[in-house]
Amino acid sequence: MTDSAKLAEARAVAGLALPAVRALVGAGALRPLPPRRALRALGEARALGLGAAGGCAVSAARDPHGLAVIDERGAVTFAELNARAERIAAALRAEHGVGLGEAGSLAVMCRNHPGFVEAMLTASRLGADLLLLNTDFPGPQLAQALAPHSPAAIVHDEEFGPALDAAEPGPTRPARVLAWHDEEPAAGVSTLDRLAAAGGPQLPAPATPGRLVILSSGTTGAPKGAPRQPSASAALGPLTSLLEQMRPRARDPIVIGPPVFHGFGLAFLGVALFIGAPVVLRRRFDPQWALEAIERHRATHLVGVPVMLQRILGLSAAERARRDTSSLRAVASAGAPLAPDVATAFMDAFGELLFNLYGSTETGFASVAGPADLRAAPGTVGRAPRGTTIAVLDEQRRPVRSGTVGTVFVGSGLVFDGYAGGGSREVVGGMMNIGDLGHLDAAGRLFVDGREDDMILSGGENVFPQELEDVLAGHPQLADAAVIGVEDPDFGQRLRAFVVVRDGEAVTDEELAAYLRERLARYKLPREIRFLDAIPRNPTGKVLKRQLRGVSARSGTP
Repeated sequence: MTDSAKLAEARAVAGLALPAVRALVGAGALRPLPPRRALRALGEARALGLGAAGGCAVSAARDPHGLAVIDERGAVTFAELNARAERIAAALRAEHGVGLGEAGSLAVMCRNHPGFVEAMLTASRLGADLLLLNTDFPGPQLAQALAPHSPAAIVHDEEFGPALDAAEPGPTRPARVLAWHDEEPAAGVSTLDRLAAAGGPQLPAPATPGRLVILSSGTTGAPKGAPRQPSASAALGPLTSLLEQMRPRARDPIVIGPPVFHGFGLAFLGVALFIGAPVVLRRRFDPQWALEAIERHRATHLVGVPVMLQRILGLSAAERARRDTSSLRAVASAGAPLAPDVATAFMDAFGELLFNLYGSTETGFASVAGPADLRAAPGTVGRAPRGTTIAVLDEQRRPVRSGTVGTVFVGSGLVFDGYAGGGSREVVGGMMNIGDLGHLDAAGRLFVDGREDDMILSGGENVFPQELEDVLAGHPQLADAAVIGVEDPDFGQRLRAFVVVRDGEAVTDEELAAYLRERLARYKLPREIRFLDAIPRNPTGKVLKRQLRGVSARSGTP
């Protein structure tokens, strides 16, 4: 970093200092402590920094008996979590060389449970790169994801052993460490529990923080690693905005539904560790569980991708009414487009507490729409948080007028430096192309019209599959919908829709076509509508369009 860049960063941090302090005081992360606890918290922050390990260690010093993680098997306090991470880190360094040089990275392939959190804290304590593996990847995709990194060890759930075997058939594969397992493993099998019991020599604080490597979804091609080095200054602006708007607080439980290997769930896990809030996790999301967890733990925040919110809305009104969700202060949605009708229906059912967050693996948190904006303009993803800029540019990379569709660019300290193995995204004026087309309204709110590579040209008109998806999401008899572009001999390209009908409901393609004709221009109507039992989605709710293309190639109704 040049001297001028360092000066600019210092000025930006200084400008955020007072709002950040106010936000942290409001969250209970900064509060008077007994002298011994205060000194310990300060010492942990100095030694470990303000990354995952430092945040957990400070929370353990500040509130050792406060709950940190709650899951199907029980709960663990911050002090217990911090102590286990310290012992596991020492054992991983001693037994497998994790954190020693470029070849000492750690990979994790776990569902949502304390083992994932321990692996993340371990890598942070060791200054090791942490590669987060998608739990849906089969062997070939895992091999592609692992190839640029060659980790020293992989922490994984027992169920993913066969996929890892297929990805790493050779004798020089990384060491394996079991996280979640149902039966006691055989002697000699490394597990997090056994590493925690073994421990090792006390470790010095890492000289530099390791990189966090989040993989792209792989829905349209091979997954790519997007590494970034955690920086308190880079995260300060977005963190401040999140604390100000969504108001999480120490000791207030946060229910996290999306997989924490992805940036959305991971971000809220990091915030919780930092401010001292417990997270409630479950290996597989279930809408009844989400409402039960909110009631049982008096959770104040729910984190879910749009399809999870749709599944909650899909429960009967009587089922929803059985659970007391009055403790909720905020519900965060991200990871995939939130249809306007879903946003409105969710707020009608649960109150004015919905936030729609937008970003990407490459750019991080880019914008947020609060309840007022979602009522005024239900399809919006809102405005940029503190420390972030958003621009919509035309093909010559000039700003467009409000209401005009262009390419969305994002600038912040969270933007990554390039993919592992080479390559990056287009950058203009310090802002990165997020890969979406969108527009700003007169109030400065951002709307995402669709992915750049999803837009089709039908009869000379630009058509976005997402617009049709949003309209289908508003149909009362549909549980889910997805749309792709297909070739058309007359129009060049047309849309093909896939729908899932709600249980106990019935609707024909003729009825759906009539519904769409009332709401869309003719050139935006799908060439055909196909009925499926389920839309193929990845764990973060994104539609697997490659699988849909395979379905569409078959004759007849799937």
